[in-house]
Amino acid sequence: MHSAQIQEWGRSPKYIEVNDLPTPTSEEVRIQVIATGIHNVVRSRASGQHYTSGSLPHVPGVDGVGKIEKDGQLVYWFSMGHGTMADFVNIPKRNVRNLPQGTNPVQAAGIINPALSSWMAFKTRVNDLPSDFTVLIVGATSASGRVAISIARSLGAKRVIGAARNKSAMATLGLDDTIVLAEKPEETDWTSLGDVDIILDYVYGPATAHLLASLKSARPTQYVHIGALSGQDLSLPGAVLRSKNLTIRGSGPGAWAMSEMAQSIDELLALVKDIPEQQVKLAKLKDIESVWDAPVGSGRLVIEP
Repeated sequence: MHSAQIQEWGRSPKYIEVNDLPTPTSEEVRIQVIATGIHNVVRSRASGQHYTSGSLPHVPGVDGVGKIEKDGQLVYWFSMGHGTMADFVNIPKRNVRNLPQGTNPVQAAGIINPALSSWMAFKTRVNDLPSDFTVLIVGATSASGRVAISIARSLGAKRVIGAARNKSAMATLGLDDTIVLAEKPEETDWTSLGDVDIILDYVYGPATAHLLASLKSARPTQYVHIGALSGQDLSLPGAVLRSKNLTIRGSGPGAWAMSEMAQSIDELLALVKDIPEQQVKLAKLKDIESVWDAPVGSGRLVIEP
């Protein structure tokens, strides 16, 4: 069989022939891979810079959609310990979930991981949200940000505000209000933001520092850092924390446990087929080296064997 393999951190994966998998243990199931997404976390792990990168050689991927080899059941699986870009994978049964009838496998492979980023933030990193809450999504035109809009609506958000650089792209997303991020972060105008209960941030860096300094919400605001499209560092004056009713948390493996994800993921999977179709670019596993760094716009690259 074949798999993708990172042989040197920071380099594109190679398509290589590997030995057949061992027989699954009693706690595992063998899955024939249909599709697996190249998510931001997959790229970060493949660079060797992520806290879950592990060691070389590294098989990319953290989740996927496939069929149980024995009975053909369509499933989604997730695993930070088993790479997914291969013809077949052996996955712990506890990490495998049946997909609802009518689920598009390629769409599911492309959007479940982005959806999990906001889903787990809502489920584990915020407390006591009011009914009809207001949410600001910073980085709303990213793949994860687009799906977060649907997740927020499904969980009761009355007002969803998007912030991103591309005003015309935001106009197509069904947002209640939009704020355009300026090229120079300190020039972004946040005065129209008003009261906000939760901030989901996929951008971070100077844009977030200016946002939090500008925040004038009369209600308690829960900020959740999820992604860092504009940088890994944040410089925030202490006066910002002392002068605002603001809670700051992060969301990702470690901030929440994989067991917490396992407990709530069935609820998310029931929503997936109703999330508006997202842009994906489908490529073959054998072409992984050439497509790895190819631009895909605001969508998600999905690999099939």
